[in-house]
Amino acid sequence: MTTESAQIETGVRKARITQSYDTIAWKWMRYSAVLLIPLVWIHVILQDVIIGVHQIDLSYVAYRWANLGWRVYDIFLVSFTFAHGMNGFRQVLNDYIHTVKARQAVALFLLIAWFVITLIGAAAIIGGVR
Repeated sequence: MTTESAQIETGVRKARITQSYDTIAWKWMRYSAVLLIPLVWIHVILQDVIIGVHQIDLSYVAYRWANLGWRVYDIFLVSFTFAHGMNGFRQVLNDYIHTVKARQAVALFLLIAWFVITLIGAAAIIGGVR
């Protein structure tokens, strides 16, 4: 029995999915969530439970950001969470915007806004506390 005959007998067909912007954004949300969940929980446990929010001040941030690893961690946290928010905002706007051109323009605007604001946040984190 060949593979083709098995597919015909079971009724299984392979569908080819084109890689559109929405498909890529959908996949990005799933892949980044796998990284985002531990990033957020480690942040919450460390900052809110172990350290305590009343103990966090500018000197603590300077001490923490003296390590490059924490800076990279915070850049990932900022970029992934903001990307999730912008993509969710894009999905909400898609419910109200009905023309394809307007949806593309909004998606491009949100992508550029995400990139610029993430770069500003990364520059602030890299710049550190003075």
